[in-house]
Amino acid sequence: MPAAAAKVMPMTEQKPSKQAVEAVVAGLNARFGNRVVTSLAVREQHANTTTWLANQPPDVVVFPHSTEEVQDIVKLCAEHGVPVIPFGTGTSLEGHVNAPLGGVSVDFRDMNKVLEVHAQDLDCVVQPGVTRKQLNDYLRDQGLFFPIDPGADASIGGMTATRASGTNAVRYGTMKDNVISVKAVLANGEVITTARRAKKSSAGYDLTRLFIGSEGTLGVITEITLKLHGIPEAISSAVCPFESIQGACDATIMTIQSGIPVARIELLDVVQVRASNAYSKLTLKETPHLFLEFHGTEASVAEQAERFAEIAAECGGGPSEWTTKPEERTKLWQARHDSYWSMLQLRPGAKGFATDVCVPISRLAECVLETCKDIEEYKLVAPIVGHVGDGNFHVGVMIDMNDPAEVKNAKTFIERLAKRAIAMDGTCTGEHGVGQGKIKYLEAEHGRTALNAMTAIKQALDPQNLMNPGKILPSSLTAE
Repeated sequence: MPAAAAKVMPMTEQKPSKQAVEAVVAGLNARFGNRVVTSLAVREQHANTTTWLANQPPDVVVFPHSTEEVQDIVKLCAEHGVPVIPFGTGTSLEGHVNAPLGGVSVDFRDMNKVLEVHAQDLDCVVQPGVTRKQLNDYLRDQGLFFPIDPGADASIGGMTATRASGTNAVRYGTMKDNVISVKAVLANGEVITTARRAKKSSAGYDLTRLFIGSEGTLGVITEITLKLHGIPEAISSAVCPFESIQGACDATIMTIQSGIPVARIELLDVVQVRASNAYSKLTLKETPHLFLEFHGTEASVAEQAERFAEIAAECGGGPSEWTTKPEERTKLWQARHDSYWSMLQLRPGAKGFATDVCVPISRLAECVLETCKDIEEYKLVAPIVGHVGDGNFHVGVMIDMNDPAEVKNAKTFIERLAKRAIAMDGTCTGEHGVGQGKIKYLEAEHGRTALNAMTAIKQALDPQNLMNPGKILPSSLTAE
């Protein structure tokens, strides 16, 4: 059978025996002492907690301090056939940290050091447990910052593993554009370093980007080398109301196509504006809004703002409210980052499920408007926010899990959204990752041959399927 027609075969899955797990726990206790935890409460905290996917806890949680200790953990698990699940801060919106076969959760809480900063080279080396806010606090006195900013104060290791993005992506790119190299422990316990610190290389396969977005399925990342940027001379932020979602999307498209170097351009629909007003104490008019930010010199920022104002007026938007005061900018962007928590207040007692897609910028308005029609048709409470400057938007669906009809409608809505994005030559996830929740869309997005290639890479690096099993690739463990 030709390779292009070959069936994508699920990875082999087998839950380790009780004796194997007990042997691993005993070995971890002997090696790590009180840094090993087996209580149910802690294990459940290290499984899925932020979506409606079932909580599947590991058998044990361990807190390493170094790459060498991670090697010891992985070698012990490989010897007994026990899975390894890396854990950062646990946001994991698609169930990435669940342990469907049990196993060892490797929590990087204590591997949280900034190891090196090379200010002249604009890069640094960090351990995976360093969070984005911690890193930027450390860098601020040197006039540097790391721009990738997902809503949560995520760990750099988790951001690398899921190929994270954020509000600054329209200008600074995503994790794939800002990670120079990673050090990782492979499934056999060996350590791999994927690149040197040079800003570019033509030497061999790009292993760095193979690990970025691999979600712990190819190895356990223990160090990351990152690109840094100078803190801009001038920063100006704004909120701009629009008469309609169509107008806000059109203004976004025109801004990008006009070459205006906007650093952030974020969409909030009416429902999200209402939620943010209540939760973050904003006073925005209840109409669709764009949140924006420009970086540069004082003169360039003023020019960019003026050009945007002209575009916004043409699309039924404005007037914009601008600020350069750090405290006001911080409040604005904290409100945007808190959108997940604000939407939970819209329907107390409901379970929140945040999903995302990304489409080519030219299809943005069409995709968002069709999604709005679905929200209305299925009678959902589902605010929309988005990093719309690169065609990426999120929908937060609030669900009463005790109402089977509502759960069914929500699942249908999410499936329609993913398929719509793929049909528009987009992706089923712009930044949340695949985890368990979006495995079923990958063949439609990538094709069978590409999935066969991914499976071959997985089997070559992890023949026992111990590295975060049940994630990304087709599997009998796929969540519904």
